[in-house]
Amino acid sequence: MISVVVIDDDFRVARIHSVFISRVDGFEVAGVAHSGADALALIPAVEPDLILLDLYLPDVFGLDLLNQLRVKGLLCDVIVISAANESETVQHAVQLGVTDYLLKPFTFAVLKSRLDNYKSQRAARHSRQLDDQAEIDRIFGRTEASPLVSLPKGMSPETARLVLSELAKSKTGLSASECAELVGVSRVSARRYLEHYTSKGMVEVRLRYGSAGRPERRYAVVPAVDPGP
Repeated sequence: MISVVVIDDDFRVARIHSVFISRVDGFEVAGVAHSGADALALIPAVEPDLILLDLYLPDVFGLDLLNQLRVKGLLCDVIVISAANESETVQHAVQLGVTDYLLKPFTFAVLKSRLDNYKSQRAARHSRQLDDQAEIDRIFGRTEASPLVSLPKGMSPETARLVLSELAKSKTGLSASECAELVGVSRVSARRYLEHYTSKGMVEVRLRYGSAGRPERRYAVVPAVDPGP
């Protein structure tokens, strides 16, 4: 169970948020504080996994409170819940290691989505070993599908990244043989990766005709399209 402390100066809002949290599977409210002083007394006592932090507290700005907690060695995760939408404030929150930033007001569905995402990040973080890039991406909240995640059976993510890396370095594209030599795999294997990414639209094929008249298939990363002003 993930324990949560709610910090909000508004008693009614804090109660609503507490009810929301109790409705999300895997979370429980460990305590509520309505000021910075209350939070500084409560958090060391209950040692929560997560803090839902309002920024406009009666005695201290929320990010200043967070800095005090960090100085005291309290490294619990924090999701800011605030009406403050100034870019400087959001940037400061990021610098202090805030896990998420949610603007008030929000619905239960929105908070549930953020908490579920946090739970996934937390689970990935506590894995003994991170098997691939996808696991690391989940720690940072990146859950979108990646072309390296859904590789056909028998393809290696490490080799796939090397293939794409070598293609990105080449200004004129690579043949399957050239790619194989650079990556250190067989020509057949290199071509399999190249054709896979061609089918995904990430790589394009260019035909180059030699003196023998037979075209050579050369592969290149599809250039980004400039959307214009």
